[in-house]
Amino acid sequence: MRAGPTGKGIGPAPSRPGDETPRNFIFVYGTLMRGCANHACLAGQRFIGEARTPAGYRLHQLCGYPGMVVGESDPAGVPGEVWEVSDACLKQLHRLEGVDEGLYRFQPIDLQPPHDSLPVFTYLYLRNVLGRPVVAGKWREER
Repeated sequence: MRAGPTGKGIGPAPSRPGDETPRNFIFVYGTLMRGCANHACLAGQRFIGEARTPAGYRLHQLCGYPGMVVGESDPAGVPGEVWEVSDACLKQLHRLEGVDEGLYRFQPIDLQPPHDSLPVFTYLYLRNVLGRPVVAGKWREER
């Protein structure tokens, strides 16, 4: 596996011994989190734990969902969750997040300990956030 810009692999993590299924670790920070509208998309997947990015990211409130971008941020980082998902689930998530339409980019991300050694990927928002409110702390869904 080649190293990405953050030093992490580009592609799924190695399989567990005796398991040929690739391991895809993703960091979610919005509607895919537990208790939120799109969490059902993670049904049958494995929750790893709560996590946080390092400084250098910020969340913006969009139209009922957040978008994470690279830029000035709260020095505490963006809070969210890490999940291990199957390849089939990952394909569905890419459709949900509009990867092919250029809404989000799926890319490696570093996380704070204890998840700093996992090859984790996330969705970064690609559209303009000018004028969109910054989310302080953990994103909360309005219902």
